[in-house]
Amino acid sequence: MPPMEQLREQLDPATTVLLTVECQRGVVGPESALPELAAEARSSGALRKVARLVDAAHVSAVQVVHAVAERRPDGRGAGRNARLFRAAERLPVQQYAGSAAVRVAEPIEVADEDLVVRRLHGLSPLAGTGVDALLRNLGCRTLVVTGVSANVAVPNTVFDAVNLGYTAVVVADAIAGIPSVYTPAMIRHTLALVATVATTDEVLTCWEGPRRPPRVTPA
Repeated sequence: MPPMEQLREQLDPATTVLLTVECQRGVVGPESALPELAAEARSSGALRKVARLVDAAHVSAVQVVHAVAERRPDGRGAGRNARLFRAAERLPVQQYAGSAAVRVAEPIEVADEDLVVRRLHGLSPLAGTGVDALLRNLGCRTLVVTGVSANVAVPNTVFDAVNLGYTAVVVADAIAGIPSVYTPAMIRHTLALVATVATTDEVLTCWEGPRRPPRVTPA
């Protein structure tokens, strides 16, 4: 782990964005299309810790972005060039645009100032979605990554963030994947090579203090 002073510098609220990845009802909710992943996200405490981070970000004037994956009922724009995409078409719960499945899952609270970004294709919220431009307009230098899954979307997001020039902070106990033993191994042997790894409590400590004024984005 980096010294706390280094982490504090990286997590300056004025230049930090907290990203929740696919923390939507149809993925981590009680009626998930992926019940094993949903159960792990809840039983591990990862989803609850994402909610704590979001609450703290709201108090500390850290911008929150919720990244949601969805598809049209007719499938237009969705990829079929990977086994994962083709399998998703056959799942009993579909992540259709406008449905309950693509709403941010409880207990995460979405504030008026949060941004909810949606994608119809790909494996990452950052690849070909316009989110990079949004982050730059927000003055983001550090992207804090949380959510699911440690198997696919989270590492994709971290690699994309690093390739785009952001400092990535992975909150190790606020992400989940299956099986449960895979997540810490992936963090230790892969993500720790390119990102800062922190815990929820460490991030919350960096954001402690009196309520800050709303962030002002660059003109």
